[in-house]
Amino acid sequence: MTADSDTPSLSVDGHVATLRLRRPGQANRLGPQDLDVLREHLDAVNANDAVRVLRILSEGKYFCSGYDISSLASETAPSSLYFGQTMDLIEAARPVTIAVVQGGAYGGGTDLCLACDFRIGTPQADMFMPATRLGLHFYPGGMSRYVTRLGLAQAKRLFLTAERIQADEMLRIGFLTELVPADRLQDRLDALSAQIVAMAPIPLFGVKAQLNRIARGEIDHAGIEQAVLRSEQSEDLAEGARAWKEKRAPNFTGR
Repeated sequence: MTADSDTPSLSVDGHVATLRLRRPGQANRLGPQDLDVLREHLDAVNANDAVRVLRILSEGKYFCSGYDISSLASETAPSSLYFGQTMDLIEAARPVTIAVVQGGAYGGGTDLCLACDFRIGTPQADMFMPATRLGLHFYPGGMSRYVTRLGLAQAKRLFLTAERIQADEMLRIGFLTELVPADRLQDRLDALSAQIVAMAPIPLFGVKAQLNRIARGEIDHAGIEQAVLRSEQSEDLAEGARAWKEKRAPNFTGR
């Protein structure tokens, strides 16, 4: 598939990949073709062993306004379940993910944020979940992320009232992991990306995946134990020990 000029783009610079939403005139809503392109980009990132961080940014005033529900009028467009399944793939992405919430996140766009491991916002950010007000029942993965990230009380508050909240409240309830001034957003994003890239890939990816499972009540004891043993036998653990002793930054290779 060849992406149009306004479908999501992907760029890779060393260990860092960047997905960019490019429909600012439509509040970066995602239609069926955008979701297809996102899935292709996720496949490419997951297949690239060098990538340790995946950043999701948007052009313009808004971060993302979710699924283009006007497409539901078409007999050939997929259900909003397809949107939800795409968000599930973002949550399951191998690299550590960072949502850069520079503006409004609405509907499924809020779930795009919650599917990411980190969510950096600015004071210009706000969010609301209008699905129930619009007559649309939300999909299972998104409801699970709301409850596991924000807690049941906040999930009910946001789904059942469609209340719009501002950046400071988004930070207070855990929707944002941090809040920075807009003029510091890029610097903070780069610093966090560099901090994550410096981690050892084997435990970085393994711990991320297992923490997401634990949040859903799925504790894979055997899988975690195997991951512990793999890390103990890795070249990276030996390199980490040498670097600690020599008081230098380690050079991890993922082996």
